[in-house]
Parts: sequence; C-alpha cells; structure tokens
Amino acid sequence: MAEPTKHSHSGELKIGLVCALLAHTMWGLFPIYWRQIGNADSTELVCHRIVWSFVTLGVVLPVMLWRGRWGGFRVVYQQLRSRKVWAVYSIAAVMIAINWLAFIWAVNNNRVLEASLGYYINPLLNVVLGVVVLGERLRWPQWMAVGFAAVGVSVMAIGNGGLPWVSMAMATSFAIYGLVKKKASLPVLLGLMLEVTLLVVPAAIYLGMRLADGVSTMQTGTTIEFGMLLGAGLITIAPLAFFAAAVQRVDLSLMGILQYIGPTLQFLVGYVLFGETLDLPRKIGFVFVWTGLLIFLLASQFKRRRPALVAEAS
Repeated sequence: MAEPTKHSHSGELKIGLVCALLAHTMWGLFPIYWRQIGNADSTELVCHRIVWSFVTLGVVLPVMLWRGRWGGFRVVYQQLRSRKVWAVYSIAAVMIAINWLAFIWAVNNNRVLEASLGYYINPLLNVVLGVVVLGERLRWPQWMAVGFAAVGVSVMAIGNGGLPWVSMAMATSFAIYGLVKKKASLPVLLGLMLEVTLLVVPAAIYLGMRLADGVSTMQTGTTIEFGMLLGAGLITIAPLAFFAAAVQRVDLSLMGILQYIGPTLQFLVGYVLFGETLDLPRKIGFVFVWTGLLIFLLASQFKRRRPALVAEAS
C-alpha cells in the first residue's frame, strides 16, 4: 500500500521541479523580452505591465474562484475585508512598482549585470532586515555571508565611483516587499491582483497621457512591439503561477537553491548576449558576493539537516 504513495510523492516532486525551473528560467530570460521594446520609456513599460496584468488576472481569477480555488468567492471576500490586508498590500504595491521600474530601466540602459546583482544580494538583505525589523538573531556563518556581500558591493562602489544604485534599489524594494507580505499573506496570484488593482488607475492615467501626446509605443512602435506590450501581463503572471505550483511540491531548502537560477541567467544574458562590460571591480565584487551566497546556502542547509540528524541519533 505504501508504494503508490511513494510514486505519487515522486511524481509531485517532479512536477514541482519542472514548475520551479520554468518559473526561474522565465525570470532569468526577462531581459531579452524587455530589450525587444527597449525604445519605449521605462515608466511606460511598467505601466503596461501593471495594466495588462490587471486585465489578464481579471479574466483568469474569477474562473479559478468560481471553480472553488482558495475557498471560492466568499472566503476571498472575507479576507479582503481586512484593513490590515489593504494596508500591507498598499506598501507591497509601491515596492513591486519600484522593483519593476528599476529592473526595466536597468535592462534598457545596459545594466543587466547590476540587475542580476540586485537579485543575488536580495536573500542576504532579507537576513539583515530580519535582524533590524524582526529582532532575529544570526549565527556567525550568516554574518560572514553578509560581510562578504557588503565587501563585494563596496569594491564595486569604490571601483566605479558610486554605489550600484540599481542593484540596491532592486534588492531593497524586493526585501521590503517580502517583509511586509509576511504580515498578511494572500495566495500569490490573488496578492498580485490586489497590488495591480491599487496601481492600475495611476498607470492607466499615465498611458492615457502618452496616447494623448502621440508618443505612446502603441502608436509609434512596430506590430511586434504592440503585441509584446499586450503580452506583458501574461509573462508577468505565468512564472508566478509556476512558482506557486512549485512551492506546494518542493522543499523550501531546495527552492532556496533554485532561486539563484534567475539571477545567474540574467548575468549570462547581460555578459554573453548583450556584451556588457565586466571590469575588474565588478569581477572582484561578484566573487565576494558569490562567496557570501555560498556560505549562506551551506549554513542554511546545515541548519535544516541538523535537527534531522539529531532525531535520527536519538
């Protein structure tokens, strides 16, 4: 009787791994998508991403709720009556808008390497916020990891005459985004819908102003660019849907490792495909950051395995 359960678990794990790989690969290849409409204003692209995400989710979510997902309409309605949820997601909406703007600006201004750095240091910044805001205590390997990352960023700042502000903006906004959502967490797609709902009016006004001035990419761009703007919602939602499916099936320790697929692909896209310069300060800086991440990952894996080993020994 145990054998079918074992096979079922193995099958679920495989599905989860495929979903995780698809999600992180899509995120890693995002720079290629946005570069194809790189002539557009970065703010305009973010507004299109917000509006078309709102439209796409507005079609998909009612169907999912009607079929009973997340408890159906009544359960979700009760969750949305909470002022705390609206307050938390208002902050989250601002943070995700900043993150999207910094990322798209980086892609369209030949700063993809800096964008990848932002996502590399984000987990370490999460740790720092945990100490500062939540009063969490770190062990010495975690402090060492944060120290290596700080040295890496400092080397880049000194070598290039200033902080990699795009990286810092992306890492900081995403870390705050994750922190506030711990206070009132909705399912991934419902949370995104609430965020874009809060942003859609100013985004639509901005796009309307661009149209009125005759400078909208939907007016001046090619047919392909027009289609890619319409697809901005779908390419935003698809990896999130895959990610949501993955976290239900894959251990968090493994998901913690897989999260580095995205920034690694972005790094390769920036360096190999787009030919961005990797000067000596950046090389040294990335080595320090990668070393810090390796220490962080090893420490995290050891922390998770230690209770299991103690239990087995007893």
